[in-house]
Amino acid sequence: MSESPLTVIDVLLVEDDPGDALMTQEAFEHHKIRNSLHIVKDGVEALEFLRREGQYKDAPRPGLILLDLNLPRKDGREVLSEVKNDAELRSIPVVVLTTSEAEEDILRSYSLYANAYVTKPVDFDRFIEVVRQIDDFFVTVVKLPR
Repeated sequence: MSESPLTVIDVLLVEDDPGDALMTQEAFEHHKIRNSLHIVKDGVEALEFLRREGQYKDAPRPGLILLDLNLPRKDGREVLSEVKNDAELRSIPVVVLTTSEAEEDILRSYSLYANAYVTKPVDFDRFIEVVRQIDDFFVTVVKLPR
């Protein structure tokens, strides 16, 4: 009986705050998360990455998107809407990872078919734990489409 290999997926982080991007990277390294983390700074870049346009023509298809809401050029709500309205992309789970605790943002994100809404903890250790839990849930617990 052979062991099944650990699933390794590509994770796209859409985050304009360099500090939050760095903390997410550190969370992946700290917990020895084997998934590949790709980072883009705004909504326009996110859609180019997902649609494999321009500099992202060779980008892998992510198995999970971590999406901030408050982004320059095209905000996270617009990105979420475009992803979930695109037949090629809508099956990719999107976790909104944001500082906003506004009920309006939570409701709007779920009405746009976000798979989860997570408020970023301010505390570094808690932030790292939250990223680990998201990764653990979406990679270990949940079955993702190939």
